[in-house]
Amino acid sequence: MTRNVLILGASYGSLLATRLLMAGHSVTLVCTRGTADLIARDGTRVAFPVRGVEGLVEVDSRRLPGSLSAATPEGVDPAAYDLIVLGMQEAQYGSPGVRELMARIAGSCRPCLAIMNMPPLPYLERIGARDVALDTAALTHSYTDASVWRGFDPSLVTLASPDPQAFRPADRAKNVLQVGLPTNFKAARFESEEHTALLRELEADIDGSRLMHEGREIEIPVRLKVHESLFVPLAKWPMLIAGNYRCIRAGGMIPIREAVHGNLRESRDVYDWVAGLCIRLGADPTDLVPFDKYATAASSLGKPSSAARALAAGAKQIERVDSLVLSIAGQYGRHSTVLAQTVALVDERLQANRAERVEEAVAA
Repeated sequence: MTRNVLILGASYGSLLATRLLMAGHSVTLVCTRGTADLIARDGTRVAFPVRGVEGLVEVDSRRLPGSLSAATPEGVDPAAYDLIVLGMQEAQYGSPGVRELMARIAGSCRPCLAIMNMPPLPYLERIGARDVALDTAALTHSYTDASVWRGFDPSLVTLASPDPQAFRPADRAKNVLQVGLPTNFKAARFESEEHTALLRELEADIDGSRLMHEGREIEIPVRLKVHESLFVPLAKWPMLIAGNYRCIRAGGMIPIREAVHGNLRESRDVYDWVAGLCIRLGADPTDLVPFDKYATAASSLGKPSSAARALAAGAKQIERVDSLVLSIAGQYGRHSTVLAQTVALVDERLQANRAERVEEAVAA
């Protein structure tokens, strides 16, 4: 059965879109007018490293069995889709046009799969409903605009850990994405069997898809894996805190590899501390990734994290998983000096970026 999937975000979202298109499904990407026109004309390109193939394999959406379209937020009717994927950065959901679309999505009662580092508040409400005394109302300060999540039914929102690492090459157009680390999207089930069955259907379709490349069929990495545990996506939190946010330094930024391996003992301590918090919330240790496995993967990550790059470029908002994790830990009397220092540094850098923008506006 061909499914209609709406994906908010044409950058990272194009990665999952490509795998769905390979499986024959119909995908609409929500993006800006310029990017929508570009995709309508040229489609998307996602370059994958593939085992046994020299160089990167660039997958052109126009040559896939599924159908791809792109639209701006105001032109989208969420009720026309079987599944809605939230693939934007957290700060983008409050932007003009997207905010109104989010309200329509909430009203459509369609199942939503977030592929975000920052978990949607309704997803955290699902965790808070499991007798863990998680006060989600006290976490809103970590979100750019928590009001965009009002009206969402928590039972219709789930999360996939966005483990695949991808970036837009600086010398390519906005319809091009390059995968650096081709791991899987690990999704938690929905509350209902019906919506979980939809995820499993897509999982099977993606698993069965192949790409014809140079006269032979090859398997493309990056799959959707559906888990019964609500806590599997939280496995990304220790990675983000031990690696991604520790790329941010007072004098600039460093690669993830250096953030992790520059002080391996401290990295392990921070990683295990966050993993312990996830277990306190209800995760089983088997839901999480052992530190040694993560450290091995991090050794190949030679670029700073997207959060670090955004701060260095003058961003006034970034996803604040660091702040969120510290706030959740505080509700259980847990504290990490290293994480608290990271949060303070990110706060300081954001304040400096905002002040600089104000000064530029006044000068103009």
